Amino acid sequence: MSLSIEKGFNEEEKIWEFKVAGEVDISNADQLRDELNHAYTKNSTNIKIDLTNLSYLDSTGLGVLIGMYGKVRKDGNTVTLLKPRENVKKLLRITNLDKVLL
Repeated sequence: MSLSIEKGFNEEEKIWEFKVAGEVDISNADQLRDELNHAYTKNSTNIKIDLTNLSYLDSTGLGVLIGMYGKVRKDGNTVTLLKPRENVKKLLRITNLDKVLL
């Protein structure tokens, strides 16, 4: 399965909203990184990422999320992951990222 990314800026809440679907792995993690970085460069604010339809996340994709988290935290902003599937949630728990990203 491929990667699908939808993004939009919520003017009312002043927040980036992403919907990520499919799989994030070594073959397409750069695409997610580029989309997140481009949005954040355009408007440096909080980011919400809906993972409802993300079926797989490997360590490369996890690295993208960690990198983005570090970048936005420097500016006092947050990255929040919404509705991850159980397999993704398990990865976040194992790495203790569930405490900062969920």
